[in-house]
Amino acid sequence: MGTVAAYGLRKSFGEVQALDGVTLEVPDGSFFVVLGPSGAGKTTTLRAIAGLEKLDAGSVHLDGRDATGDTPAARDLAMVFQSYALYPRRTVFENIASPLRARSASREEITTAVEKVSGLLHIERLLTRKPAQLSGGEMQRVALARALVRKPRAFLMDEPLTNLDLKLRVEMRTELTRIHRSLGETFVYVTNDQVEALSMADQVAVLREGTVQQVGTPTEVYDRPANQWVAAFVGSPRISLLACRAQGDRLVGAEGWTLPRPRWTTAEEGRPLLLGLRAEDLSVEARGDTALTGELYGLEPLGDRTVVDVKVGKEMLKVKARPTVTGTPGERMSVTVDLDRVHLFDADTGLALSAVGR
Repeated sequence: MGTVAAYGLRKSFGEVQALDGVTLEVPDGSFFVVLGPSGAGKTTTLRAIAGLEKLDAGSVHLDGRDATGDTPAARDLAMVFQSYALYPRRTVFENIASPLRARSASREEITTAVEKVSGLLHIERLLTRKPAQLSGGEMQRVALARALVRKPRAFLMDEPLTNLDLKLRVEMRTELTRIHRSLGETFVYVTNDQVEALSMADQVAVLREGTVQQVGTPTEVYDRPANQWVAAFVGSPRISLLACRAQGDRLVGAEGWTLPRPRWTTAEEGRPLLLGLRAEDLSVEARGDTALTGELYGLEPLGDRTVVDVKVGKEMLKVKARPTVTGTPGERMSVTVDLDRVHLFDADTGLALSAVGR
């Protein structure tokens, strides 16, 4: 078993409220990602679960038992940090074996376990080297192996890929996903990188200023954000948000544009709204009544596609288009909206409107 649950976690550092009622339930065997910007409370949440941070309020439950008063050792959770924290004078074998030696495992048990985990991470050839002889990616694998070798209740990972270059981060995302599937163990992974979260997680919890904004699958968080903040934080390019109101069967924009009112929205007449438009749900090919007209502001060629910036009044729309799209800044351009894919938020509360029938 490896269920992890946190209920109503509260923690302040002086006047800073790091955690303000954080509640998370991590199923056994899941890859659970805690996503948020710097200062959201991600690391504090992880440290609280590990028993490294004394809480002001709240409780931590492991396998259904209240473990709030347990020491970090008694919780039996393995942590992988941003810094690899390897012993510089020990070989890779000795670094990986250190948790087992601390538990007085036999030489045969240690050798078998180290060989097994090094094979899983493809680092067998590194076992006799010292950390100074390793690349950043290799050191990260060794740090991961040291955590995996002891078979804890769950694995807690605090932005472990942050110090790697982009190519290695992509490789390690794939490796971590493969390792998780091979082991079937519980991973709780903290990151501020939405690509990591969306590509690896079974479930994502989005944190902001010490509060949980939404918990769901990557698809749910991306396609059905709970509020305007989640919609803006998750997704690249950033979602465009246009002020408007419901008027009859139309949405009327603050900049004077109009669109048909989406068939699924329950917005009241005259209600101040924000229309959320993601780049992939827009097209620079004009189609009838679902188009907005603006001026071409710029083109961002990205190889497989071009991101087109179109200014509609004071608002900027980003459109994912074919790489062959061309144009001159300032020329008129129409942007067609897929009304079945748009998002609507209450302008006052920021909450998503009900998408009944979507």
